[in-house]
Amino acid sequence: MTVQDRDRRSRRMLAGLLADSHLMPLEQLPAKVAAHAEPAGLAHVTIYLADLQRHVLRNLVEEGADECRQRNHSSELRIEGTVPGRAFQYGRLLPAASACPGKCRWWAPLLGGSERLGLLRVTTDADDRRTREDVQALADAVALIITVKRDYSDAYARTVRTESMNVAAEMQWRLLPPRSYSDGRVVISAALEPAYRVGGDAFDYALDGPLVHLSIFDAMGHDTAAGLTASLAMGASRNARRRKAELVETTEEIEEVLVEQFEGTRYATGVVARLDTGTGLFEWVNRGHHPPVLIRGGRWVAELACAPGDPMGLGLGVAPQVCREQLEPGDRLVLYTDGIPEARTVTGGEFGLTGFLDFLIRHHADRLPLPETLCRLMRRVSEHQVGEFQDDATVLFCAWLGCSPDDTERAAAVAGVPLPQSAADADLPAVRGIGGELPGPADVMAPDRRS
Repeated sequence: MTVQDRDRRSRRMLAGLLADSHLMPLEQLPAKVAAHAEPAGLAHVTIYLADLQRHVLRNLVEEGADECRQRNHSSELRIEGTVPGRAFQYGRLLPAASACPGKCRWWAPLLGGSERLGLLRVTTDADDRRTREDVQALADAVALIITVKRDYSDAYARTVRTESMNVAAEMQWRLLPPRSYSDGRVVISAALEPAYRVGGDAFDYALDGPLVHLSIFDAMGHDTAAGLTASLAMGASRNARRRKAELVETTEEIEEVLVEQFEGTRYATGVVARLDTGTGLFEWVNRGHHPPVLIRGGRWVAELACAPGDPMGLGLGVAPQVCREQLEPGDRLVLYTDGIPEARTVTGGEFGLTGFLDFLIRHHADRLPLPETLCRLMRRVSEHQVGEFQDDATVLFCAWLGCSPDDTERAAAVAGVPLPQSAADADLPAVRGIGGELPGPADVMAPDRRS
């Protein structure tokens, strides 16, 4: 087949899938992908979505699939310690063992921007550079379609949940932004637990030209009312921010909304912040919350001291103040709630701020992608409490890289996102991670017999 023929069939695959996507429910996506991919030489395509806590990958079963077809695709794959898990954790296209002689099988990451959605499993006849480009291009198109359709698909919600969710968590997940965002200036990542029983924690971020807005809230209590309080705080913050309100004014408007709704019986602590990516100036207002933490050079750590104001919602009238810190490129900011450092063992031993920050620094040194670092942090906090979160635990992490959104090489490494050329690298170079090198092609082919 000529290069021109391959170009034409690849274009038809992507154009046809995108055209069909305008008028189809998410449940039809597996069948539509298979129909458009097979003429382009990409067969046996299966879509896997990561669960909320990033423990497993679950098969998005096509609408009307018969039992035989469903049995031929693993319904759930473990992430930790598996080849598909590595492809997901590092955001890398990896080869997998194939049950068919002469065929190649691939695990391709599904990325909505830099947010990790899941994996695409694809079988091909060839394993050359062009084939890998086609596999990753198909995965990128599928990820875009999932990102557009997931918010109004209950099938998606059921697929990514491994247990039932309380009402407060249902509200919070609907309001929260994606857990990861990256461009050449910043990499932002967040984690929130307990995923299915979250009460009063919330995080938010947004971009406005060179400005990056960051906020974190911890509402009083662990019930539905706490979820309502956090949701009101986040809504008031967004409303003020989009009217170009300054930081102090934003927190005062949050306070007004909470006092009006709850008459001083409910409150939320929080940090509302702004980073100018053009200058590195970080400004924030602290309303009764833990101070932001600065990590510099992967080693030096400091709590950013600033007198906190009163929690929002009590109407005490204490005037908050704006605090400022000049950052250096490469600096990392950490906002968090008390459920992380105050996590306790059965004997009362705290996880502690030192343990929390040491964990982040160690995993930074291992060059683990930031979203995966936060996933492992939450697993470690859960293990510290013998698998049961005693309080909401949230962390919002922002790495400032520089002033240009187009300088993406470093951002790709921090976020675990492949650069355009890296998806098709002929030698699939190793990536440093926990427990040693990410396996090369020969190593990857052997252990994946079950998946």
